[in-house]
Amino acid sequence: MFRLLKDSFRTAGADKIISGYVLWFFLSAIPIWLWEPNINTYQDSLWFCFASATSIGYGDVVAVTLVGRIITIILSIYSIAVIAIFTAVVTSFFTDIARLKASDSAREFADDLEHLSELSKEELEQLSQRIREYQKKNH
Repeated sequence: MFRLLKDSFRTAGADKIISGYVLWFFLSAIPIWLWEPNINTYQDSLWFCFASATSIGYGDVVAVTLVGRIITIILSIYSIAVIAIFTAVVTSFFTDIARLKASDSAREFADDLEHLSELSKEELEQLSQRIREYQKKNH
């Protein structure tokens, strides 16, 4: 399932967007660390980027320089876009899976109907049960 999801991201082109985002996230921590007087380590800068990217904004560290604020704005906007794209791709993936399952089920049903005269009594009963279940779900 993970492989299918990964393929969905690749097909949608979202893999490049997310890779670019991860690169931007780690690179943007460098000028924040170098320019912001309240941020003394790269790890603190990563923490600040995480708090900004997730909109948590704990407030324990804030950007006070123009460079830091501009990078924080870009990171925040980029984060919102990536989260939206990620959500859309995952939703599309699960919708496609549901559609494929329904299509397979419809194909099986059509095949059974096509060979109705060849079905055993048990198979006819199973087909009848599937029809009843389908009607319950859709009414």
